[in-house]
Amino acid sequence: MGEYSFPQVTQLAIPFFVTAILIELWLVRTGRAKGSFETRDTLTSLMLGTGNVVAGLLLGLVSYWALLWLWQFRFFNLGLSILVFVAAFLLDDLRYYVYHRIAHRVRWVWAEHVNHHSSQHYNLSTALRQSWTGLFTFILQAPLVLLGFHPAVIAFVFGFNLIWQFWIHTEAIGKMWGWFEFVFNTPSHHRVHHATNPRYLDANFAGTLIIWDRMFGTFVEELEEDRPRYGIVKNIGTFNPLKVAFHEWIGMFKDPAMPGLTLRERLNYLIQPPGWSHDGSRDTSETLKAAYVRRNPSEAGKPGLATAASEPAE
Repeated sequence: MGEYSFPQVTQLAIPFFVTAILIELWLVRTGRAKGSFETRDTLTSLMLGTGNVVAGLLLGLVSYWALLWLWQFRFFNLGLSILVFVAAFLLDDLRYYVYHRIAHRVRWVWAEHVNHHSSQHYNLSTALRQSWTGLFTFILQAPLVLLGFHPAVIAFVFGFNLIWQFWIHTEAIGKMWGWFEFVFNTPSHHRVHHATNPRYLDANFAGTLIIWDRMFGTFVEELEEDRPRYGIVKNIGTFNPLKVAFHEWIGMFKDPAMPGLTLRERLNYLIQPPGWSHDGSRDTSETLKAAYVRRNPSEAGKPGLATAASEPAE
């Protein structure tokens, strides 16, 4: 089979990205829309976005050629049709949900994802705050290639997923139509995902379709009485793009090097959820949720929160 060539939709969308950021900035600065911009924060996001493009040219090419090599071992060849593109989009959107959920639950994958959450502001520029070290995506795309979806088809449909995820990074848009909020990932749903409020931690992992979160029990509604607070649980307090991009990698490799740990404890610093520690001295999302419920017993059992009897996970 000859090589397929499809438009790189994310590159075609760059003028839209820039225009949308400028419009949102004007709306926020003139008081016509909710939101906040901080100049240094926005510049950091733009630099991280630029670094992601450069890294993507290198790592993305390596991953793509690896998938092309894997293509020879496919079980089927599904070819090209409208149904194939639709199926590829749906399965890749599910693949993104799985990746995104793992990225919040396994520290070495979190290390490549955390910079996207590092801004304490939530605006369209935050969408550009992307990883420079993303490699795990390749592992989860491999089964789609083996099923018969050509790597070029997967790359093409994922471009639309990325475009969708851009416009939902805003406070300028409130809740939308009921049916739309039920099916699709929206600004309201994604604000929850970026929030550090205990009820919102580890929720709403969707790319385009929020139905995955509804199906797998990770959906939490945005509440007016608990407005999202953005950033990460322990904010890093820097606008240096190099520190933002690599701070978690540095911490992740320093922790297992501490003296006196068992081999299992050293390994757990790599594979356990963010915040795990061998002596329980740090907070995970589970311990933060449990502590919140202890302070607010009436909140027990609500979406995103444990029941009163629940204990934090070990």
